[in-house]
Amino acid sequence: MNRHSLFVLSAVLLFAALQSACAQDADENAPPDVTATTMTAERLGKLVLRIDSEAQQSGPAWQFMVDGFETILIYDIDADRMRVMIPINDADVLPPEELVRLMQANFDSALDARYAIANDLLWGVFIHPLSTLTDMEFLLGVGQTVNVAATFGQSYSSGMFIFGGGDSGELELERQRLLEELEGLSGDSI
Repeated sequence: MNRHSLFVLSAVLLFAALQSACAQDADENAPPDVTATTMTAERLGKLVLRIDSEAQQSGPAWQFMVDGFETILIYDIDADRMRVMIPINDADVLPPEELVRLMQANFDSALDARYAIANDLLWGVFIHPLSTLTDMEFLLGVGQTVNVAATFGQSYSSGMFIFGGGDSGELELERQRLLEELEGLSGDSI
């Protein structure tokens, strides 16, 4: 995919997000239809199995592979949260300048995924309320999380676009491929 195609795709995604926000504002007075948009544990499982048919579930957690990365999904229905996580590196070996770079990426190029440290590990994570999560948000969140893991030490990018005003350089174009591939798994057939 060339730079022009990436720009066009980013613009289309941004336009779609803006249209969705405008539609939500217009429907503010309408009663919420919770059953039509509520993510469930069963639906999450079906999405994970679309990504990796050999995924393994253990209670409210799934372990699966995406583009060569061990990926973990944990959800809590009562807390209305979910988290996609990918271990990246030991945290204790990160020099201070790398930690600064990670925080810069969290500002402008990691987007919905983030770099985080827990249990002495550096993680790529995507965290979202469970009930309002859409199929597309989940799939793109997984893709962005894989991309922040894959671009660690290089462009530190989620593969979408770079939010202006930060310190990150150009985004790594080949990471866009994974987002497009996962986006293609979205659909009404779940």
